[in-house]
Amino acid sequence: MKIHEYQAKQLFQQAGIPVPTGVLATTPDEAAAAAAKHGGIVAIKAQVHAGGRGKAGGIKVVKTPDDARAAAAKILGMDIKGSTVRKVWVEAGSSIAREAYLSVMLDRSTRSILFIASAAGGIDIEEVAEKTPEKILKFSTTSLTFPEAEARAAAGQLFEDAAYTESVLDIMRKLFAVFVEKDCSLVEINPLVLTHDKKVIALDGKVNFDDNALFRHPDIEELRDMGEEDPNEILAKSKGLSYVQLDGDIGCMVNGAGLAMATMDMVKLFGGQPANFLDVGGSSNPEKVIHAFKIILSKGNIKAVLINIFGGITRCDDIARGILESFKQITIDVPVVVRLTGTNAEQGLALLEGSKLIPAATFADAVRKVIVASGGTVVEEHNQ
Repeated sequence: MKIHEYQAKQLFQQAGIPVPTGVLATTPDEAAAAAAKHGGIVAIKAQVHAGGRGKAGGIKVVKTPDDARAAAAKILGMDIKGSTVRKVWVEAGSSIAREAYLSVMLDRSTRSILFIASAAGGIDIEEVAEKTPEKILKFSTTSLTFPEAEARAAAGQLFEDAAYTESVLDIMRKLFAVFVEKDCSLVEINPLVLTHDKKVIALDGKVNFDDNALFRHPDIEELRDMGEEDPNEILAKSKGLSYVQLDGDIGCMVNGAGLAMATMDMVKLFGGQPANFLDVGGSSNPEKVIHAFKIILSKGNIKAVLINIFGGITRCDDIARGILESFKQITIDVPVVVRLTGTNAEQGLALLEGSKLIPAATFADAVRKVIVASGGTVVEEHNQ
């Protein structure tokens, strides 16, 4: 779960991390009033769950309330990477001397909490890592106790002046506390700035939470902005499905997250482009298949659908009934390749006999067939 910058800064402020003062505005007049309240230079910042706001024109620095009104009028309603700007954060200007980067995140590959710090802040950290990797500092911990020694060493390098080490270290401690106490997957400050009046503040904030831990944090779940989330992902969740939309044109309906990931990987490996991650779960409810079809096909550019089921708890005959019922209830005018194996697979395949579905005997066979059915070309040279 993601939240907006202004919400992240409110959490930072509650934790004692210094942030600039700001006011949320949803109209140009509200932005002008907020600018008048702050006086002097203010930043008008689009609040969307997307990066690259500055490059997209979603952040403007202005000097007067009238300029704030004009800037907000341009930013509100703007589309930034598929997100419509519905509110702006009007923030007091900061006199920036230096910028740095700081984050704490979950590193699943090492099952640890990873700290990343860099004296090069204010730009994409991926760009820094690619072009100047020597500027990236990393250290991790598998403990919920703050790694004091490693953090102190990193803190002393961010602004190249020992005078600010304690200020940075204090922010790192508090950022770590937010990460642990709120069950976050990421907390990020980019940039962390040193001002000309010698203060270290979080000029931006990004916080993501582990969805699986939200039951422990009803106050955090209340911060969710449904307008920023994919409607199909919300619908899928309400139907007991796990769905993430991607950019491809081959729909994938699979049971089990691991098999779903492997299916997308195989489609890519053989030269296709998966349109989604969709896990119907371990249930044998045929209704889930109907809902899954509706969600997959709503994307609009689907050229073929691959149904890849390994029946353990899931019964293949129930999946087959759901497939047949889907064809009765909705218009499915793209080729559908089906691979069923496991519990009641023979019964499921028997139910599908005589339909226009394309059966597949193996995983690789299913992937090849769906790529061909989508009009694509199977890549074989790396798949021997």
